[in-house]
Amino acid sequence: MWVVATAGHVDHGKSTLVRALTGMEPDRWAEERRRGMTIDLGFAWTALPSGGTVAFVDVPGHERFVPNMLAGVGPVPAALVVVAADEGWMPQSAEHLAALHALGVAYGLLAVTRADLADPGPATARALTEIAATSLGAVEAVPVSGVTGAGLPELRAALDRLAVRLPAPDVDGPVRLWVDRSFTIRGSGTVVTGTLGGGRLRVGDELELAGTGETVRVRGLQSLGVPTPEVSAVARVAVNLRGTPRERLARGDALLSPGRFHRTDLVDVRVAGDPAADLPAALTLHVGSAAVPVRVRPLGPDTARLRLARPLPLLIGDRALLRDPGRHHVAGGVTLLDVAPPPLARRGAAAARAIVLAGLDGRPDLAGELRRRRLVRAADLTRMGVPVHARPVAGDWLADPGHWERTGARLAEEVARHAREHPLEPGIPVETLRQRLALPDRALVEALVRPPLRVRGGRVTASTVDALPEPVARAVQRIRAEFGDRPFRAPEANRLADLGLGPREIGAAVRAGALLRLADNVVLLPDVLDEAVRVLAGLPQPFTLSAARQALDTTRRVAVPLLELLDRRGATRRLPDDARIVVG
Repeated sequence: MWVVATAGHVDHGKSTLVRALTGMEPDRWAEERRRGMTIDLGFAWTALPSGGTVAFVDVPGHERFVPNMLAGVGPVPAALVVVAADEGWMPQSAEHLAALHALGVAYGLLAVTRADLADPGPATARALTEIAATSLGAVEAVPVSGVTGAGLPELRAALDRLAVRLPAPDVDGPVRLWVDRSFTIRGSGTVVTGTLGGGRLRVGDELELAGTGETVRVRGLQSLGVPTPEVSAVARVAVNLRGTPRERLARGDALLSPGRFHRTDLVDVRVAGDPAADLPAALTLHVGSAAVPVRVRPLGPDTARLRLARPLPLLIGDRALLRDPGRHHVAGGVTLLDVAPPPLARRGAAAARAIVLAGLDGRPDLAGELRRRRLVRAADLTRMGVPVHARPVAGDWLADPGHWERTGARLAEEVARHAREHPLEPGIPVETLRQRLALPDRALVEALVRPPLRVRGGRVTASTVDALPEPVARAVQRIRAEFGDRPFRAPEANRLADLGLGPREIGAAVRAGALLRLADNVVLLPDVLDEAVRVLAGLPQPFTLSAARQALDTTRRVAVPLLELLDRRGATRRLPDDARIVVG
């Protein structure tokens, strides 16, 4: 299926043409038929010569109903511009074309209606010139008469040729169905309709309401009036929602794939049209089927920040339109550059931001987003519309490589500084490092730790003797000098005190690997364990505590905890009779 929106001045025969092409009545309201003027969106469809189906979104042409027109055009990929041969180019022809251009619609046709009433040549020439200067570019023109039927076969063939040129939709992408109608069917409940531009919908799917974030379930689907278990883009679709009151949804809302869109009320945009500085402070933003009041803050010559009256599910690269409803004027099309912009709190921040935005083109760019944001969750980028193909540095956090390397260097500096200022503390707390480095998650701190640093007990510390304060390092050297030839003798508590080694100093030496603690106030030099195993292996196996004490030339005060440590490490094994053997 292909979906095409009509566009053109009031009373130029848009609805008549759709009626002639489809045999269906696009004007849904009795008031429209009584007045002979389209007020709201109409919908109709027909088969083309190729066998494909084209669905029309018929829009009103009167200037009072331009917001309704924009709601229909917003999600549609192609347009059928209609100009009457007997009246030619008119004000709403220009405004509708300006809207199509602002929204970036790049595919379309020109139908010159009432060709039975006047020579279509002049109207065709003027319309083609106007259209060629917009995003539509050069289009095919077909003179037709909705009354006599002249030109309808040629228009059908032209629609087929247009359909071949349309880009293939992303049927595997997320769903963002902008709602253009919401109503209740007795016995079924709430039904909403819209143009499905991407993804696919299935009966039973769970979706999110853009306005509230709450979850809803698809009870049933119809496309072109036919029930179906599944609909793929591009298509006109009606969605029956289970247990959802009609009051929860209206035109301008959207149904979303869960977790795939960022709802935002603050965006930075590039403006095409009036210079940003000339824009009124208050305008209406039209995107999808939504129309939302915005406050405009110019940043650069063609960039601005918009504050929306309510959040919308927007993506980087979305096209939208700014309109001044008081002047009935399209102020300009906008391309969304950032849907989660930083605050502008400091003096000069707006000018600096304008420089950043000047280098953006609205195309999602992972490397660029990482460079600007430094650290960001992968899920957040996905919700902004940025494809993620990088490996997280911790959890689902992504980092700019340069920023990550610099932060790692700062972490090492902070650890060293803390060790100098607090030499007897067992390292710096992870939370303190998180705050000093302005990191959003403790997991990022731990991911930055590299040898010789280590995380232990919620702190980051260096594991080298060089990290010891000078008095403690000097005391350790005295112990090594005094007990180097008697490695299994431990200094008594009073000797440790004489050397200035209290509990905190001993703890620092043990953490630095300068001493081995067997028990309270029982410390040895750190390289004795392998020697102890060698000595014990030379004893008749199994051996007793007494035999081990004598072989090691030590006291029971040292031998008992030393053997227990060797048991825990698997170097020795204690037997039921309390004797031991060396393992391996």
